[in-house]
Amino acid sequence: MRAFLGSMTGRVFATLVLGILVTAALTQLLADAERQRVIDTYRDQHLLDRAEQLILATEIVPESARPAYLDIANRPGLLLKDVATETDAAAPVNSGFTQSLAARLGPRYALRSLSGRPAQCGIVYEQPVVFGLLSMTWRGTCENISVRLRDGDEMRLSVLPPRSVTGPERTDYTMAIALLLLSVGFLAYMVARMTTRPLKQLAQAAKDLGHDINHPPLDLTGADEIRQASAAFNAMQARIRQYIGQRTQMLAAITHDLQTPLTRMRLRLEKVSEPELQERLIGDLSAMQAMVREGLDLARSMDTTETMQMLDLDSLLDSVCADATDANQRVSLTGHAGMALLGRPLDLRRCLVNLIDNAVKYGHAAKVTVDRINGAARIRIRDAGPGIPEAELARVFDPFYRIETSRSRESGGTGLGLTIARNIAEQHGGSISLANHPEGGLEVTLMLPEFYPGR
Repeated sequence: MRAFLGSMTGRVFATLVLGILVTAALTQLLADAERQRVIDTYRDQHLLDRAEQLILATEIVPESARPAYLDIANRPGLLLKDVATETDAAAPVNSGFTQSLAARLGPRYALRSLSGRPAQCGIVYEQPVVFGLLSMTWRGTCENISVRLRDGDEMRLSVLPPRSVTGPERTDYTMAIALLLLSVGFLAYMVARMTTRPLKQLAQAAKDLGHDINHPPLDLTGADEIRQASAAFNAMQARIRQYIGQRTQMLAAITHDLQTPLTRMRLRLEKVSEPELQERLIGDLSAMQAMVREGLDLARSMDTTETMQMLDLDSLLDSVCADATDANQRVSLTGHAGMALLGRPLDLRRCLVNLIDNAVKYGHAAKVTVDRINGAARIRIRDAGPGIPEAELARVFDPFYRIETSRSRESGGTGLGLTIARNIAEQHGGSISLANHPEGGLEVTLMLPEFYPGR
């Protein structure tokens, strides 16, 4: 749940759901308030009619029979009774209900609002506010009114709250609320997915671009903004592909043009009469040729023109290790991955050859172990050398970086082998890490997923 809410889809979903629920609650609150206002207005009008009829009917009843008549005539919400003496003081200003009733009865009746209110005015009712979840005190008309009839008799009219605000049978909103929440949640989730799906596609395309510059371009579908973003992304991919192609062609041309003068120089060095000088010059020339070749290999390691195909990892490892053994290198292979990879065979072979050659060149032996972990192939190559200082483990992947104590020019290294291997591994969705083994030597771990990401 935390991961879902942290995603773009989860945030849009939560925002939509909360926004709709708050809007629905406010709408229900306003609707309940308006409903209550209409009910109160209707009730006041009804009470005015009843009060007028009750007072007029009471006046024509003989004074001695009025108590008995009022016991029968009084109904809930309106109470009229005879009082010998007035105990409550008059209010400073007559209420609106009192003024309306006085206007109906005429000037021959004296009506005054009293300061004392009936005890029933403080009753608490369950009001249907915000889906019936709140309660409130009755706020409608509730007061005592002094009424002097035309014959001078003093009466007290008490306007009381109704027995209940709503009917005895309340409407059950449980099912309606549940359906509302389900529909709101479903619609919010669909809108969130529809909104974030193009962003996920762009993110996946960017990830695929990092692994394969020749990945098919995005389809120009969806809203105008999404089509514009997809078109811009496709244009960027085309420009990057063009730049990489131009760089590779430039390096290839430089390498080709350098090979010819280097070959002529080597032929001319054969005519040098001093053997020691000749040997040193030929060594420098060989180092230059090796750097040119590995520079071209580095450029090719970032090119992805080779076709992706399914290949058996165990067969590839067995072939690479067998070739190393035939070249009199101390290489052993143990373990079994039992999985197929979608990748570029020549690039993967170059990656494995570089790692094994490094182990043999600087650690005198290569012990290759392969297994399968979490759906990925794990290839560990351990040498028998002194290892690498911890501070240098991350820097050895930099192009042309060498640790002089173990990787000197006399050993033939140019500092590009690990860089090339890492580029190839990352293009296949994998990774390379280095660590000094507790029992001695450096261990290189190559992780390759079973299927190439994004394919």
